[in-house]
This record gives sequence, C-alpha cells and structure tokens, in this order.
Amino acid sequence: MNAPANAPEQAAATFETADDLDEINRLYRERRWSDGLPIIPPTLERVERMLKATSRARDEVVAHVAPGYGAASVERIAINCVMAGCDPEYLPVLIAATEAIADPAFNLQGIQATTNPVAVWLVLNGPIRKTLNVNAGLNCMGQGEWANATIGRAMRLILQNIGHALPGEMDRATQGQPGKYTFCCAENEEASPWAPLHVERGYTPEQSTVTVVGAEGTLNMNTHSKEAGELARVIAETLVHPTSNEYVHGGEPWLVIGPEHAEIFKRGGMSKHDVKTQLWERSKMPVKALSVKEIGRARDSRTEELGELTPDLLLPVSPRPEDVMLIVAGGPGTHSVYVPCFGNSRGVTREIV
Repeated sequence: MNAPANAPEQAAATFETADDLDEINRLYRERRWSDGLPIIPPTLERVERMLKATSRARDEVVAHVAPGYGAASVERIAINCVMAGCDPEYLPVLIAATEAIADPAFNLQGIQATTNPVAVWLVLNGPIRKTLNVNAGLNCMGQGEWANATIGRAMRLILQNIGHALPGEMDRATQGQPGKYTFCCAENEEASPWAPLHVERGYTPEQSTVTVVGAEGTLNMNTHSKEAGELARVIAETLVHPTSNEYVHGGEPWLVIGPEHAEIFKRGGMSKHDVKTQLWERSKMPVKALSVKEIGRARDSRTEELGELTPDLLLPVSPRPEDVMLIVAGGPGTHSVYVPCFGNSRGVTREIV
C-alpha cells in the first residue's frame, strides 16, 4: 500500500562527482537519469534556488507516480526541474502538473506502460501564461520558447525518474513520439471567441491552471474554407480513422483551433458547444470500419454505453459532445491541429499556486 500522497519523504540522496559537465552527463547517461539530452547538474545550490519558488515543504509528497509509484516530493520535482533547465518560477507549474497526472481519471498507469506512443501534454491557462512567457501563438507546439521546452521536458523527467518509466522497460512504447521529449503550450485566450479551457472547467479567468492530456500525437489540418459549417465538416471527417483508440474506448479528442479558424466559427455564429456538437455528430464512424479485433475490444469497452455494436452502428468518437475538447492556440494561418488522445484517459486540470 502506498503512503498518503502528502506524507513526508526522505531527502533525496546526494553524491559527489567531478566538476566537469561532460563527465556529469556521461554519469547521467550511464545511470539512465536523463532523457537522452544533456542535463543541467542539479547541484545543492541550484536545487535550493529552485525550492525558493514554493512555500511547500521540500519533503512533502505531492503524488506517487505510476508505474513505479515513486514518491514525488517537492524536492524531487525541483531536482528534475533543474535537470530540465527550468527557471525557478516554473516549479509551481510542475507541482500542479504532478498532482494532475496522479488523478485516477488520467490513467497514468496505462499511459506510462502502454505500447501506444502517448505523451503527456501540458496546456497552461490564465495569467501565468504571460508571467512565464509560455508561447500560445506562432509555433506554440514547436521549438523556440524556453518555458515551453523546459516545462514539458521536466514533466518527462518526472515521469521517467520518479515514475520509473524507462524506455524499453516499464515504458513499452512501440515507436514513441517526439512529444515524449517535451510537449507544452498555452492557450491563446486573447484570440479565442469562447471561454478559455480553465473557465470552461470551473475556474475563474484570474486563476492560473495546468491541464495534463494523454496525447497520441498531432495531425495538421490545413483548410482554406471560409464557411463555418464546411469547416466543421472537414475537421470532423479528419477525426475518423479505424485505427483509433478513441473509437474503441470512447475517447476525449482534443482540437487546437487556429485563430483564423476560430474567427470563421465566430462569424458563423457558432458557440463552442455548437462546434463540439457538430464535430461529434459528423465524426461518427460505422462499427464495420474497425478491424475484427478492434470490434471485439470496442464491444468490451462500449457495449454498456451504446448497446449491441452491430456492423452499421455509428460509433461516436467520445461518449458525449462535451468530451470533444477545444482550445484556441497558434498564430496566423489556415491551420488547426487534431490531437488524438489515449482513449481511456481524461484530461485533468489543476490550479497553479
């Protein structure tokens, strides 16, 4: 049985090594403490500087991280933040994100140990986006911004070093994906015609939050359509694919709507709920499109929800239209992004304190 999440944890071990960056990184590679990229040595001084960004006790255990259920103390989270190159003010984001991944709805055990390429994607909302300069605009899911890169990377190191999900061992991903190095962005709330994600989830606009998502990858959706109904149709038809975990389990698809596409929906008089409903209705796929094996898996997962899965029954991508998740992010251009999710996982949001 695991100890309570907030029980004190023994201090992290310390050791001495040569004051040589190459030698330190060689040691971290040998002990499999890195993600394959160079790390910043987590010296006592750097860790102490990181810990000054939170009032929480260094030995407080925030969560136990599956699948190894290592104790994620505030100190251990701080150590991995240093290794990733985070600025100290990023620490509260990683503390909140670590709390979020441990929520049973997220199904971290499944995400960490699966053959699926799923990565943990962090989405930031609220004033902290600007305080930390987290990119929500041009190339927000790509390279170039220190906060996005190091916050996402710190999450990966926590998953690996505290959760013990080492590639080829507990992490059984068949191919994996680049998002397993780092995957973090913010919502472009200023460009959105709708309430932002955290407000939709019950927080106030003034609160800052991080949402964790089990993301299989990204698929660019490039369309120059200028009509809201047609735009909804082509996006919905992009979601349909017979190899999808979401149709098998009833998932939570995520869509990153570009500001230009969001403006088209706005001009068409479509609320966020309207867009979700149209995408949900128009993306239904007949059961017979699945392989025989996947039909069997879908029957195990969705018979209680949908009744008998006959060949011509139309499978919705998620149990309800409300489970289609939309954020607005990115810069100018006729692009939006489909982020298929793990299927039997749900995004979890926590306030950043």
